[in-house]
Order: sequence, then structure tokens, then C-alpha cells
Amino acid sequence: MNLKNKRIILIVFLGVIGLVLLAGCATTQSTPMEKSGAQLWGENCVRCHNAPSPAAFSDVEWETIGMHMRVRANLTKEDMLKIIEFLQLANG
Repeated sequence: MNLKNKRIILIVFLGVIGLVLLAGCATTQSTPMEKSGAQLWGENCVRCHNAPSPAAFSDVEWETIGMHMRVRANLTKEDMLKIIEFLQLANG
């Protein structure tokens, strides 16, 4: 393989790498749909156990449970707060 062919291959290779890097950095224009606390509760809590009734615990107990389950279920703070708010409202 001569030097000219090696340069062409190198240029093409670097061009492909550049395009891959640029495509990976592109942001999408669509925003994900915000999920309600009820949706998050239904999707997350039943993954590992039967989800208890909102009336099973007081508002203060739901806050404590929410902080504990945030770590266990790998929830974001925002998702945890939505779930707690849903449970407290459903509890009356």
C-alpha cells in the first residue's frame, strides 16, 4: 500500500469518526412526556412488590417511605416527590 492510499484511508477514517462524534452530540427537539405521580407509582412500585394502598400510611410515613424508596428504586427527586404527592392526595 503506497503513501497516497494510506492518506486517503486516514482522511476517510477521520471523517467518519468526526461524523459519529457530531451525531452523538446532537440534541433532540422533542421533550419526553411528563409523567404523573400516579403513572410513576404504577410503573415503579410494582416492579418489586405489591404497591400498598395510599390509605395504608399517613402523609408523614409516605414521605419517609418515599425517601427510602428513592434510593432503592433509583428514582429522581422529582419523580419521588410526584409519587408522594399522588399518594398523599389519594389518601385524603
